[in-house]
Amino acid sequence: MSDSGRKGGALWRDAEFLKFWTGEGISQIGAQVTTLALPLTAVLTLDASSSEVGLVNAASYAPFLLVTLLVGVWVDRVRRRPLMIMANAGRALLVTAVPLLAVLDLLRIEYVYVAALLIGALTVVFDVAYQSYLPTLIGKEHLVEGNSKLQGTSSLAQIGGPGLAGLLIGWVTAPYALLINGASYLVSVVTLLAVRRTEPEPVAPERRTGLWRSVGDGVRIIWDSAHLRACALQSGLYNLCWMSLQTVFVLYAARQLDLSPGTIGLLLGTGAVGSLGGSLVAKGLKRALGLGPAILGALLLCCVAPAIIPFAPANGGLVSLALFVAAFALIGAGGTMANIHIISLRQSITPDELLGRMNAGYRFVSWGTLPLGALLGGWLGDVIGLRPTLFVTAAAFLSAVLVVLASPVWRLKDFPAQITARPETAGVPS
Repeated sequence: MSDSGRKGGALWRDAEFLKFWTGEGISQIGAQVTTLALPLTAVLTLDASSSEVGLVNAASYAPFLLVTLLVGVWVDRVRRRPLMIMANAGRALLVTAVPLLAVLDLLRIEYVYVAALLIGALTVVFDVAYQSYLPTLIGKEHLVEGNSKLQGTSSLAQIGGPGLAGLLIGWVTAPYALLINGASYLVSVVTLLAVRRTEPEPVAPERRTGLWRSVGDGVRIIWDSAHLRACALQSGLYNLCWMSLQTVFVLYAARQLDLSPGTIGLLLGTGAVGSLGGSLVAKGLKRALGLGPAILGALLLCCVAPAIIPFAPANGGLVSLALFVAAFALIGAGGTMANIHIISLRQSITPDELLGRMNAGYRFVSWGTLPLGALLGGWLGDVIGLRPTLFVTAAAFLSAVLVVLASPVWRLKDFPAQITARPETAGVPS
């Protein structure tokens, strides 16, 4: 970590971080195309029902519930950059298979389910590995700066990705838009291969433990820390509501408001302008308010804003579109500010040898609710209607704020001391 470009903590001058950042950012743009193109492939090409769209979204996120803890053990055993490269190469192959099957007139809803499931599994590998790799790449003293840049890139991807996806879907149809995603993953592989900073070997365990005990460590690490526990629980509740909202909104906009795929994509994309703004002011917000109040304020913003969506006129007019943009912008701004500080908090207080299992345990709790939210949103949309489901979901978002208010997180002025590993969590599996 002694590179001359690292002096002063200026990551803009850190060539190795910039390569990593570029690769991660390009794959984020591609992932945004898939987020819209896969469900719209089901809706527009295969005439899927609300429940079938819910199953597509559920399959995308089911691996966060099914394999995340195993991936966390794996990530703690090996170097993390090769895992990211492998994951993006695999995602490139899977998404490009969709247009190939469409050309051959073989595309079926069952393949969309399988593709979503496998892409989701590789996304688990990439995400757990990259969040565990970042502290070894830039040092823990630069985490807020590094996470701010990464969240800013994610926000830009959310701005351009859905809009690009919507325009591409309108131009070449949904399956072929996925070719852009496949290309983006391959470019990301090249940039990650170009990183030259040596990644340290995984920390050798004091004693080796069995696989399933190590899997259990991923959840135990979260549960034993009041700060990590509260962050994970609020994230799980928030993501449950967000996936329900996203599943139903795409159907609501396409079928009841008769909006085009391009308009839906641009709505989601322009709403993410707020995310970019949030990434730019997050560091200053922490400095002005302190860590805990900054997290709480950001959560209030992103958990109240969803109520704007069902209250907007159900006619697809200019007023509705303006309110949708405002809602998604506020959700993006609050969510991004909260994520920057929560991710930095997690990385700061967790020893390096536990980062893989901590990130996996966190993703298991927080992202494991995404498939449940997709199924719940799709089911409620069929049972009570799309707009009533948006009202129910908007009210449920507030549960995430209550979890943080009931915890010590919102009272933090700065990052607390690093947690101490239990003896049984110090090793890796045999």
